[in-house]
Amino acid sequence: MQSSSDLDLHSQLKELIPEQQERLKKLKSEHGKVQLGNITVDMVLGGMRGMTGLLWETSLLDPDEGIRFRGLSIPECQKLLPAVKPGGEPLPEGLLWLLLTGKVPSKEQVDALSSELRSRAAVPDYVYKAIDALPVTAHPMTQFATGVMALQVQSQFQKAYEKGIHKSKYWEPTYEDSLSLIARVPVVAAYVYRRMYKSGDVIPTNDSLDYGGNFSHMLGFDDPKMQELMRLYVTIHSDHEGGNVSAHTGHLVASALSDPYLSFAAALNGLAGPLHGLANQEVLLWIKSVVDECGENISTEQLKDYVWKTLNSGKVVPGFGHGVLRKTDPRYTCQREFALKHLPDDPLFQLVSKLYEVVPPILTELGKVKNPWPNVDAHSGVLLNHFGLTEARYYTVLFGVSRSIGICSQLIWDRALGLPLERPKSVTMDWLENYCGKVASA
Repeated sequence: MQSSSDLDLHSQLKELIPEQQERLKKLKSEHGKVQLGNITVDMVLGGMRGMTGLLWETSLLDPDEGIRFRGLSIPECQKLLPAVKPGGEPLPEGLLWLLLTGKVPSKEQVDALSSELRSRAAVPDYVYKAIDALPVTAHPMTQFATGVMALQVQSQFQKAYEKGIHKSKYWEPTYEDSLSLIARVPVVAAYVYRRMYKSGDVIPTNDSLDYGGNFSHMLGFDDPKMQELMRLYVTIHSDHEGGNVSAHTGHLVASALSDPYLSFAAALNGLAGPLHGLANQEVLLWIKSVVDECGENISTEQLKDYVWKTLNSGKVVPGFGHGVLRKTDPRYTCQREFALKHLPDDPLFQLVSKLYEVVPPILTELGKVKNPWPNVDAHSGVLLNHFGLTEARYYTVLFGVSRSIGICSQLIWDRALGLPLERPKSVTMDWLENYCGKVASA
């Protein structure tokens, strides 16, 4: 028999945190001076790429293996995490439990967490009024981030800090804010979608549904396959270690003791950039441009010509390449498997399959691309489009809802472990030139 504390995520964390605090203390005292590598001028000039400089407990990205959530690959998560039905896609609540505790939860624990998130999902009216103050034509990410900022009014961390909470307890109001934020962002995101594309006809939550299924429902999609897709989508987009723009931004802002709402809103503004989360929008628009110009039954040779045309015009082929990965993104692979199972005859999916054959050899021929393989964005839009979510401008909001789970999970641990203000050293080009000159003459 499981006790009520076994089903309560907060109680589980209260047990785990002292162990991890001691682990961090030991790591720092015994190995604090161990060097992790050499920093080169290329790294400094290249956006700190490749520097090992962040502690991020919830996930790790290997260039060859892809993402692992607390040590588990995506296929392992699909196999081990509880689902609505046997063989179904993992429930995002299960991943949240895994990211926070490092343990695979039982179905009962996931159901208890689902219930808790539903109890936290009420959104105050002033949040909707803040969004409504924007033009309906404002980008969905602008409206979404505005809603998150409006939620900040209820921050428990800010109130506790103002009253003088001891730093050893910072994680507790951070936990409260984080779970409330995770619970509410699908409601805010669905409101933005219905406001922009469905004449403001808002759909209330369904208390019989899980996190991903309910999000799909509030958007207006009750096809069980679409609900399964949303569970998969939220799970695989939740976290991607700490160095990507949205995760790093959330961590950086939170290191100044900004509350989870402020930190996540900042992360969303990074996610909205075309080199990060906005890429999923760009992929579907580009694929549709292929169809518009060449038709759905495009030949391999025609597709090669169109890819070269895109590259020769000074643009990139969206959805291919990655800053870290050096193989096909496992998040692409699991979405491809979903498509093969549920929509094998979809014309746009078949075009994506052709692109998988055509684009990597062309990018390899160019000789400038370290990773010619497809990433997560190469596939997600086609799946969403198939089930009727055709508004590509909105896709990054879905990414944002997903990313709340990873960023908030790590933020709770940032507070629990007492991680400090992030403050890397910067230098000028004069400094670099002088330093390199001294090294050369030494």
